[in-house]
This record gives sequence, structure tokens and C-alpha cells, in this order.
Amino acid sequence: MGYRIHPLSAALALAISSGAFGQEPAAAPATPVLEDIVVSATRNRSLPAVDVLGSGEIESARAATQDAASLLREVPGVSLYTAGGLSSLPAIHGLADDRLRISVDGMDFIASCPNHMNPPLSYIDPSSIAKIKVYAGITPVSVGGDSIGGSIVVDTAEPKFAEPGQSLLTQGEVGASYRSNNNAVAAHLSATAATENFSVSYSGAGSQADNYTAARNFKTTAETGRIGHTLPLDEVGSTAYESWTHLLGLAYRNDNHLFEAKVGYQDVPKQLYPNQRMDMLGNEQTRVNLRYLGRYDWGFLEARAFHEEVDHFMDFGADKRYWYGPDSMIMGSDNGKPCTPIGNGCAAGMPMYSASKTTGANVRAEIDLGKDELLRVGALFQHYTLNDWWAASGANMSPNTFQNINDGERDRLGVFGEWEKRLSPQWLTQVGVRYEIVGTDAGMVHGYNLDSAPLTIVSEKNNQSRDAVDLNSADRSRTDHNWDLSALARYTVDETRDVEFGIARKVRSPNLYERYTWSTWTMAAVMNNFVGDGNGYIGNLDLKPETAYTASATFDWHAADRRWEARATPFITYVDDYIDAVRWDGATNTASADTAPGKYTVLKYANQSARLYGLDLSGRMPLGRTSFGEFGFKGLLNYTRGENRDTGGNLYNIMPLNAKLVLTHQSGGWNNAVEFVSVLGKHDVSDVRNEVETSGYNLTHLRASYAWQKVRVDFGVENLFDKYYQLPLGGAYTGQGKTMSITGTPWGVVVPGMGRSFYAGLNLKF
Repeated sequence: MGYRIHPLSAALALAISSGAFGQEPAAAPATPVLEDIVVSATRNRSLPAVDVLGSGEIESARAATQDAASLLREVPGVSLYTAGGLSSLPAIHGLADDRLRISVDGMDFIASCPNHMNPPLSYIDPSSIAKIKVYAGITPVSVGGDSIGGSIVVDTAEPKFAEPGQSLLTQGEVGASYRSNNNAVAAHLSATAATENFSVSYSGAGSQADNYTAARNFKTTAETGRIGHTLPLDEVGSTAYESWTHLLGLAYRNDNHLFEAKVGYQDVPKQLYPNQRMDMLGNEQTRVNLRYLGRYDWGFLEARAFHEEVDHFMDFGADKRYWYGPDSMIMGSDNGKPCTPIGNGCAAGMPMYSASKTTGANVRAEIDLGKDELLRVGALFQHYTLNDWWAASGANMSPNTFQNINDGERDRLGVFGEWEKRLSPQWLTQVGVRYEIVGTDAGMVHGYNLDSAPLTIVSEKNNQSRDAVDLNSADRSRTDHNWDLSALARYTVDETRDVEFGIARKVRSPNLYERYTWSTWTMAAVMNNFVGDGNGYIGNLDLKPETAYTASATFDWHAADRRWEARATPFITYVDDYIDAVRWDGATNTASADTAPGKYTVLKYANQSARLYGLDLSGRMPLGRTSFGEFGFKGLLNYTRGENRDTGGNLYNIMPLNAKLVLTHQSGGWNNAVEFVSVLGKHDVSDVRNEVETSGYNLTHLRASYAWQKVRVDFGVENLFDKYYQLPLGGAYTGQGKTMSITGTPWGVVVPGMGRSFYAGLNLKF
């Protein structure tokens, strides 16, 4: 193999580098680690201003969802790509998935699936999250790296310890929730036992749901003949799920030193996908995360090391496996057993497997250089391996195993430095630089068919030999040298006004699927798709890293005590070597001149250039206090425009102009809200992908909660008036029927949103 960083050597190097700071700790008494409780976006002492979701906001939102990414709906600039019920992909200012840096307890997870069905936020249950930080504007280099969009930092609860003199601290929480539309049930449990120095904690959660229904029939009579009759016309196929998550924590505290270990395990027996041609019928993740945090007279030092293993399995779920052919009967079962008769009443299975391992380590330090001056330094290492293979399963998918990616490797090694200085009471500045080496490689491959038969009109499967030879004979090793730069400043006009602005250069290297998926066979291509648009994708070994140049400013007006505030954030980003796509002809292995709309197609990843710009507006204010309680207002408006500068076309899956207005009410233990959501139609669509336009819509949600000292009850109604709407970022509906074929499902059907749903949740602390 080519470029390689030995994981053990790199981890040891980082550990040794952290030891270089080995000074005696400060003599100040230890400060207990406290859990943050944040109920709105806050301004911290350092740059930049960060949107923070604390335990208060998370508790109020989790009764209505089991998808951790959906907790970000209240953050300016954030939208969500629809995926499985637990695995939405957050987008910040039109940049999503691997273009964002998403960390969970300091770990950078990588989606190990040709459809990215297991993204980072899918591994954490909302009940386990204590705090989320969202860097939607200029991201400092200390929280960036290998990304060109913003950063999302998710933390579970800090370990709790008994107070001095307290013999033993015991506490916990148990809760459950129910949502009516899809019969979704969820439960969670957490418990802690701790002395002054030792802490043991556990949190676990389980959830399951059926397919949800839209507000009305969304499949027309003409479409049902092609989709199949196995589901009611208002049922959104392949939206059911089941998940089980466990997290065990051990911690030891001594003076200003904290040592922590967390062991996590997740089992997802089923998560079906309405906009993918396959379903996730098994995903197991195990992870170990070690952490050291030390506070010294010069600042603090934090070091982590972690290891993650993922076993992932895809095949057709029941909605995709069974369909009606002419005069056929549905037979068989939905647990992976063969169907009878194959090819008439039901589809044969197509087992697809992915297995990955990630070993990582990072260290960072914050050093006080003097009054109002800080230096942040750090280093990161990550070693990732991936195998992606599709077992032989009959028909054209035999006699061998199809190797989608064989012995894939992706290594990162990076360092950063960031200097922050308050130049005057009005001016706070920050500059940073980050350097990363990203190396990728992959082994030789072959398809189901090893024959060297010439191309014929019989089957595209004969392209497998040609395409495999092309990849195997090429130099597959790639090494990228990536430089990130950021510069920010905040000017405080007075106690009610300030302006924050900055510029950044950020670089992301292609992932393994973008570089090494090799087959031009249409059937294989449609199985490699991150974005749920129904098309097929082919990798490109010669892809260059994406380089983004961003300028952004935030104008902040607020009361001195922040009882009211209003923010406006305009932004613009230029991306060189943006990884977009061009249409591809598998027979000739060249770019295709086919521009016919109204069908799914095959595309190849290609470097082009892009521009994204827009504006975020957000604010809140009290409306007054009466004998019925205190009333308030919150508002949010997001606008993003994405353009391909090479073709003059539009970028894919850009959320149209949208707004949210929330009227709040608080009285004693009551917290209530009426939420209005308005989204304009999506008409700036990607022509190369034949993206489907969507209509605008307006929704109303009701939310209420009552909290006692130890008990909290949440209830509400989503989509109160049962409005039918299409999800602007929902992608193509391929939730049922003959999805293996690129023409097996009709083009032009968009995944619809959920109809009216009542929900309720109960939490008890002890």
C-alpha cells in the first residue's frame, strides 16, 4: 500500500507531546465539573459567538424526536437532509455531511456506508446529550479541520462527583415518550454513583417506530402500477426504525486532574430509508474513549484517545423486497429469507456489507499568555480503514463477491495554533493556522463477474472487468497537504451593540467513496449515493481537495441583560475544486451528452467551482407579563443560495427561504409554545441531477410542558392542521418497489413530510 501512518506510533507521539506540558498543577483547590444549563444562544468570552443548545433546550425537544440531528432545527443557518428516522444529515449554509466537522465527545466518526446511513450524530441518543455547540459562521481552526463548512460539537454529560464530606452521590433519570403518527416509542435510563474521587455512570436508550403517514395520498394512480400496491397510498414506505444505545462511563478526579473512560455500544437492527434503494438491516458500533483533563497555573491540557469499530449490513427491507408483478402473489418473509417466486412477486436479496475501524488521538492546550491573551495549540491523528463488499446473490450478481472498496485507508495527521488577544475594551481578535496531511489508499478490486468479455448489449455487468482493471492498474495512493487559516474580530460598540466579522480558508479531502468507488455498471452506481436523489454515482481517483474561502459578519443588537436580542449574519463562500458531478456513459466510460430530464441518471464525481451566499436572521423578545404568565417571541429566518460557477447551474439540495415564528408562554412550571413554520417553494434545482422542485408550505406545531422538582411532562402536536407537504431536502422517494433498477421507481416523487402527530413524554429524576 502507499501512504500510511502507523496508528500506534502516532498515538504514542501525541501522548508524549502532551506529557511535554508536565508542570506541577496549580495549588488552587479542585473545582467540581459542573453540567452546563443553557437555554438560548449565548456569547462566550472567546471568539467566535457560538450557538449553544444546553440541557434545557434539549429536554424540551427530545420528546418529539429520536433523531439527534433534528435538535438543531432552532439554530440559525442549519437545515436537515432527510435520511432514516434516526440519521438526518445536518447542513450549515448549504454544506452538509462530510463537509462539516462533527464530533461526539471529541471523537470524529466517519460514515461507513455507500449511502452514509450511519453518520456521526446517529450514534448518540438525544437523552444522552448534555450540550451542543454549533459554529455556523467562521469556524476557528481549533474546532475545524478536514471540512469546508461549520462545525458541530456534541458532548454527553460531564462526570459527577460527591461534594466534600458527602459519602456517596447517587442520582439518575428514567423517561419514555410516544408519537402517534408512526407509533414511535422510546425509553431511556441513566444512573450515576460517585464518591469525591470516583464516578460510575450508565445511560441507555431504546426506540422503535413504524412507517409514518403523510397528510394525504401522495402516490398517483399512474405511479402505483410501478411502485407496487404493498402499502396504503398515504404511507411513506421505508421510514420504520429500531435502535438500542448504551454508554458506560468511569471517571477519577484528583485535585486538578480528571481521568475518564467511556465505552459505548449501539445496535440498530433496522433503519429503513425512503430515499435510498437499500435499507440498513444491521449496524453495530463499539467505541472506547479515553480522556485526560488537567488544569495548571498556565491554563489547561486535554488529551483523548479513542477506538471505534463498525459492522454495517444493508439489504431490502419489506417495503422494497415485496412488490406486485402481473398476476403474482406476495410470499416469503421480511427477515432476509428468500422470496418465492423470485422476480415476479418479490425481489431477490442483495446483501451489502461494510466494516470499518477508526483509531484516533488528539491533544489540545489553552495557555494564558497574560491579561486578555490566549494561545491555543493542538494536534490530531486519525487512522481509518474500510472494507465494503457485496456478497454474491444470484442472477447478474454472481458468482463472486463484488468489492466496492477493498482495504481502504484514510489517515489524518494535523497540528494547529490559534492566538486570541483583546486589543482594547472594544476590540477582540483571533487568528489561527492549521496544517493537515490527509493520505488515502485502497487495494485491488473485482466485481461479481471476472470475465473479460467484450462490451455487448446484453448487460452492463461486462463493464466490471474493464473498470476493475482501470482502478487496479492505477496508482491509488493520494496524499494531500491542507492548510486552514482563520481570522476573526469582534467590535463592541456599546453594551447593546457589537459586530463580529472574519474570513477563513478551509480545505477538505475527498472521502474514500468519492475517490475509490469504481464501477460504471448502473446497478452498482445507484448503490453508491450519499444524498438520496435516486441517481447513481461513480468515484474519481483524481479528485482534488475542496478549498473554501468564506467571509461572514454577525451584527448583534441586544438589551444589556439580553432579555431581547436580534442578530443578522450575511455570509459568502467560494469553493475551488468543489466536488460536484457530471453525467457519465458507462458503455464508453466518458462524459455523457444525455441531458434528457425526467429520469434518474448516472453521474461521476468531478471537481468544479461553487459559490454559496445568504443571510441568517434570528431574535427573541419578551411580549409582556400578565396574570396568566409571561409571554414572549422567538423568530428565525434563513436564506441560502448555491451556484455552480462552472456550469451556471444550481447546487443540489439547497434549502429555500424559510422562517419560523414561536410564541412562548411561561407560568410557574408551565412552558408552552405555538410554532409557525413557513417554507417557500424550491425552484433553484440542480439540472445535472434532475432534481425535483417542491412546493412551499406552512405548518403549525403546539408544544407544552410542566415541570416539578423531579418530574417533567411534555406533550404536543406536530403539524396541527394535518397539512400535506414535500420535504425540500427529502430527496427522491424510493421507499418501496423494485428499487434495484434505476427505472424501477418513478422519477419525480419527492419524500413527503409527516402528517399530524400527537406526542407525549415523561421524565422522572431520582
